[in-house]
Amino acid sequence: MSWQSYVDDQLVSSGQVDGAAIIGVDDGSIWATSHTDGFQIRQGEGSGAVELFKHPEDVFNRGITLNGMKYMGIKGDERSIYAKKGATGVALVKTNQTILIAHYNEKMLPGNAAVVTERLGDYLLENGY
Repeated sequence: MSWQSYVDDQLVSSGQVDGAAIIGVDDGSIWATSHTDGFQIRQGEGSGAVELFKHPEDVFNRGITLNGMKYMGIKGDERSIYAKKGATGVALVKTNQTILIAHYNEKMLPGNAAVVTERLGDYLLENGY
């Protein structure tokens, strides 16, 4: 399965997220991204996510900027970072080689978005990624 298939088939097609991306854990380069309206990882945001995972507790103080929006941290550890802005938010899950980024809108449940993202992270880890 391609990285794009993981984004399209495992994340966005779940109906629990409305935008997603997979970036490289070393440099934040974009490996795959959804082509949904209104979702785009902008220059510097991928590398910002990589840096934040070096000190994930910083998400509580400085938040994270993705898709051109600043989200305030609600969870931050070496595996996962969750952040929200109003009724929307993001779930980031780190694996050995990737960081999964999933965005949910105000009509979606944050917990469901986190679950589908964490499950894909588990699958990638189990398969050496």
